[in-house]
Amino acid sequence: MPKAFPAEFRRDVIAVARKGEAPLSQIAKDFGVSESCLHRWLKIADIDDGVRPGVTTAESMEVRELRRRNRTLEQENEILRRAAAFFARESLPK
Repeated sequence: MPKAFPAEFRRDVIAVARKGEAPLSQIAKDFGVSESCLHRWLKIADIDDGVRPGVTTAESMEVRELRRRNRTLEQENEILRRAAAFFARESLPK
């Protein structure tokens, strides 16, 4: 698993890369990140800033949270369905 870089560090690297004073390969080397990582960070930053189309980080996090919540609700619903079926069987006259 690659090491995670703090958000502040990413913002600083992106700011330096956007200035265009040096090639991206040199910037990546200077900051100790891979060139592909820097390209990905720039792409994500462009999407978040509205420069290029795509799903923003905030939208992606919201979808992830909603999917997690949906999964939890489905599990709770299944438990309640099984409990209702159990108690319905128990209340039938013998």
